[in-house]
Amino acid sequence: MEKRTRTGVRTTMNIQSVINKEIFIPHDERMLVAVEAQRRKRKRMSFLPARSKGDYTTFICVSVTNSRPHQLLITKVKQFGGSTSFTRRSQWTVEQLRQVNGINPNKDSPEFDLVFDNAVDQWVAHSSAEKCLFVQILYHACQTYWEGKPGGVKNLGKLGKAGQQRRASQYAHPDSASGPGESSASRSLQTRRMSFVPPRQTEFINCQSKLTGDACTMNLVIYRCKAFLNRVKKVMATNQSTTPCHGKGQRGHGGSDRTMANIVQRINVTLGERGDRLTRAEDKTVKMMHKAQQFADTAHKLALRCSK
Repeated sequence: MEKRTRTGVRTTMNIQSVINKEIFIPHDERMLVAVEAQRRKRKRMSFLPARSKGDYTTFICVSVTNSRPHQLLITKVKQFGGSTSFTRRSQWTVEQLRQVNGINPNKDSPEFDLVFDNAVDQWVAHSSAEKCLFVQILYHACQTYWEGKPGGVKNLGKLGKAGQQRRASQYAHPDSASGPGESSASRSLQTRRMSFVPPRQTEFINCQSKLTGDACTMNLVIYRCKAFLNRVKKVMATNQSTTPCHGKGQRGHGGSDRTMANIVQRINVTLGERGDRLTRAEDKTVKMMHKAQQFADTAHKLALRCSK
């Protein structure tokens, strides 16, 4: 039984690598994260016939293309019952992803919504840790993608600084200013700037601040550990329910399984407490930063009054 448990855990934890090899690597893509999810149950009218459900597992994956310019993609992958292979079902670009709704900004929850141009998907992740890990990686991938685009905020800032430097040099050296050719080029550049419409970026709402913050390395580690422990607990519970316990030898295995389950539960609780402490520390840091900013503003105002 111990051997089967270890094999089950290893197979479960290698699902993401298998999806990456079967689905994304052949298309010259690299998978960043995948979350196992199922659709949230909706209220059904009593007079409507019930649909027949297929036996399958759904994974929502985030990937990026290896070729330049890089493209960020959200893909729905399914694994049907009795099959070891995975199938690509639907795929959207990040430009089509309008909104990510974390549902509850005050605590970890497995529910989340993805709003696209032509679809609204309501999902429940396998666990809240897997959902938090998915949202966190998706948020930072979106930030990196939009900053790297030619019309991104970062590049627009560089363009504005270059224009300011050019104007300053012209004012400092009026004799060195070019003729009508450069003035027409500068006018056309200004026209392009005025006509430019920045792309609408993906909106993240009802998401915890620790998922959309900058210092998220420790949170990533905690969520990965939580997801792994949840998988271990699921596999152990499945093996215990399917294996009959007869005889003294089986009793020994049952006792060791209970001990391992208790250890996993204690580790999970410890990780949860650690995550809560990190969240409180981040909130205190933000409050202290705001207070320091207010103090600096007040000191600056007093210095201006004293100088007068």
